[in-house]
Amino acid sequence: MKKSFLFLTLCLVSSIITEAQVENTSYINNSNEKVLQLSIDVPFDKKEVWEFFTQDAKLSQWIAPLAHIELKSGGYIITNYDKTKTLSDSSSIKLGIISYLENELLILKVKLNNNFSKKVRDEDENLQEIIQFVSTGPGKTKIISSMIGWGQGKDWEKTYNFFLKGNEWTYKELLKILK
Repeated sequence: MKKSFLFLTLCLVSSIITEAQVENTSYINNSNEKVLQLSIDVPFDKKEVWEFFTQDAKLSQWIAPLAHIELKSGGYIITNYDKTKTLSDSSSIKLGIISYLENELLILKVKLNNNFSKKVRDEDENLQEIIQFVSTGPGKTKIISSMIGWGQGKDWEKTYNFFLKGNEWTYKELLKILK
């Protein structure tokens, strides 16, 4: 019995230590606005991590099977989770690139699609994702994703929860590759 308990305890501790972690540091800012903030630490330098956000082949390894980026202010990232579709299909997701600082910052405009209520689609003009790449030592980077511009009400709560779960899943997919 003691051996079984010890074995189970060691397995649990081992899985906790080796499991990729997405840290949720979401908060309400001084203007009483929600900030959906997730971060991950990866054992790669900023330039290497940056490539996973800015190169088609690397984006398609973790964000969606179909992915293309036009990296420039006013550019975009377009993705589709369905390999049988194309990037021009109406089910594709297109995020505008507001601006970026190479290897440091990527600011995306989130435009909600028909999977969300008309109310939130009509009010999504300020919804953005700000992705920061912070060096935490030689060969180590913290990726911080902050979504801002949330509206108020029940439909916005659903939208927030959708992105909370979806972004956690997406960053866990990236951690699988970068561990």
